[in-house]
Amino acid sequence: MILSVSRGTLGVRSFLGFPSELVYFGSAMWETLYGMVLAFPLVCWIFIPVYYRLSTNSVYEYLQMRFGSRWVRRLAAATFLLRQTLNLAITVYTPSVALHAVLALPHWASAAALTIVAIVFNLLGGLAAAIRADVIQTLTMVLVSGAFIIQATVQAGGPAQVISDNVEGRRLEFLKFTWDPTVRVDTLSALVGQMFMSVSIYGCQQTFVQRYCSMSSEKRVKRTLLANVPAVLILFSLSWVVGMALYAVYKYCDPYMSGKIVAKDEVLPFYVQDQFTFLPGMLGLFLGSIFNGALSFLVSNMNSLSTVTWEDFVSEAPAFKGISNKQQLTVIKIIGIIYALTIMSLSLCVGLVGGVIEGSLLVTSATSGALLGVFLLAAIFPVANGKGALCGMIGSHFITSWMAIGRILYVNDKKSMLPLSVQKCPNSTLSVLAHKPLLVSQNSTIAQIVNVLDKHVYNKGKDQSPIFAALMRMYSVSYMWYAVIGTVTCIILGVTIGLLTASESDAFDEKLLHPLVAKITRKMPGKKRTFTNIIKEKVVEVQEVEKIEETTLEVKSVLSSNGSRLFDAYDNNLQSRTRL
Repeated sequence: MILSVSRGTLGVRSFLGFPSELVYFGSAMWETLYGMVLAFPLVCWIFIPVYYRLSTNSVYEYLQMRFGSRWVRRLAAATFLLRQTLNLAITVYTPSVALHAVLALPHWASAAALTIVAIVFNLLGGLAAAIRADVIQTLTMVLVSGAFIIQATVQAGGPAQVISDNVEGRRLEFLKFTWDPTVRVDTLSALVGQMFMSVSIYGCQQTFVQRYCSMSSEKRVKRTLLANVPAVLILFSLSWVVGMALYAVYKYCDPYMSGKIVAKDEVLPFYVQDQFTFLPGMLGLFLGSIFNGALSFLVSNMNSLSTVTWEDFVSEAPAFKGISNKQQLTVIKIIGIIYALTIMSLSLCVGLVGGVIEGSLLVTSATSGALLGVFLLAAIFPVANGKGALCGMIGSHFITSWMAIGRILYVNDKKSMLPLSVQKCPNSTLSVLAHKPLLVSQNSTIAQIVNVLDKHVYNKGKDQSPIFAALMRMYSVSYMWYAVIGTVTCIILGVTIGLLTASESDAFDEKLLHPLVAKITRKMPGKKRTFTNIIKEKVVEVQEVEKIEETTLEVKSVLSSNGSRLFDAYDNNLQSRTRL
């Protein structure tokens, strides 16, 4: 359990992206660790007491029980699907960066290869194999990162020299409060923004909640989550230490500025190719680790995406009602193929948003607000109802999507890059600068569209429209604040509309609230709120199904010798009744 939660901090994106982040932008993003660590006790206090009392493993079914609205459940599930799809596109893009840096392989070719392998695994039922590979892959990344740190530190002149170079180069600047929301990331936005994102991921995402509910007691869940803190501290910081060592090596001859690489995320693959020629197999181990990490993550999440899509959307269609289990499995695999092709197509656009880490944080932050907001409405705001929750999520998505799209089209973060040097590069490398392609050259068509918009729309708006100037200030707000803005928007709209549209039909089971909130609500003056017994009714339903299953086993034991045909007919009838 600890490894499965902590592994998310050492995925292929952090393995490749954090070192380049420190080399080119400094340690500001490292401070997101504060918010990540604070998220664990918040999840333990806010969400675990609610989830563990439910007779369901579906976090989205909880929303339907609380608000009595299937549309709230579907919108929350769709938000999860969108976030996972976009994050998987970044995951597919990550190994393509390494292969492009080492083998000059086009991004579309490596993305297509990874997608084809993932589809084959999905058709063959490769989820178990992917999960078994997780432990080996994680340990491999830790060992490879350790080798990078040791080699680069020795080459740079020792640990003291590495620290000194990073301090002098302004790569290590902690506790920097600018109080400016347009700054790409500072200590405040790293702490607060990442805390909202992490609470949304660990507290409102089906993949994690299902693990919590499978444990034997609520106390054990909390103990396990809090035990993740030291593991996260170590694993998360490992890649940043790699970045410190890389900066010390290339302090006076940066590969990006000298034209040896065309994207900032290629600095680590370039380092392996440049400095580990003395160790045969190291480059292959590095590339294999990245490719395998992306593959296992893609395969396992494709299964999750397909299953959630089937359960919450496709299975409700009249054409799919009453189909056999084998047919259901076929439909789920087809859905997985569609997701794989969609993810591959989206991965080709990742370079446009500035790289692996920036793209990942932008996607996570933009989609976290609505998801966290609706779960907070459900757990700690008794006045919220289905109408308010639905409007709150829609409003939150509208605001954060608008800001994110505007930022991608009009905001240039190159000014956030720290100074780089090529003063000690050989003269032969400097000549490459004249031919050095831009990062967005990987997506030249999209880049041309953005350049046209920038030339004809942005400049015109800047000269003629004060409204456009105000929009530009809004677009300049850091994506680290999107989760906060989205959450606050969802809660304000949800509570306001809930108060305006309250009715007796909004009654829900008191146990669906946080225990402390339910206790306070009972003692509040005024009209007492009406509650139902949804939880009790659901427990009775589960007990009835268990009795039916016991009867099935008894009948099967009686008929096992000479009544198999009769039992099959009975079993089919039973399955129909259970589904109904």
